[in-house]
Amino acid sequence: MKLHQQVDAGTQFKQYKDGAVQIGENWYSGVLIVTVDDVDQTWSATSFDSLTSADFEYLLKFKPEVVLLGTGPSFRFLNPALTLPLASQGVGVEAMDTGAMCRTFNILSGEGRKVVAAILP
Repeated sequence: MKLHQQVDAGTQFKQYKDGAVQIGENWYSGVLIVTVDDVDQTWSATSFDSLTSADFEYLLKFKPEVVLLGTGPSFRFLNPALTLPLASQGVGVEAMDTGAMCRTFNILSGEGRKVVAAILP
């Protein structure tokens, strides 16, 4: 699936396929955090099933308005208790398959929103 950039809003996803995302000219796979300014590969989360509330608390350092969690090729329901550190700070969290997450990130960042994409393999 190709994604087309509509506006210059900083970091944008170009493609998602085979468990990897293209941002600019670079391809990334595995656990990843993406903001409009940066690509961060230091998130300690390793998989959807091992997520803890501390993994979501870590995302507060990026000062997001909303966090989009890419759950891989298919959507997975997220336990709301895990996201309490974000909810207590008024940060919205949406889990979706990674393709939908890429498209949503591009739209929200194009609107100037402080969005963080957290991608799991």
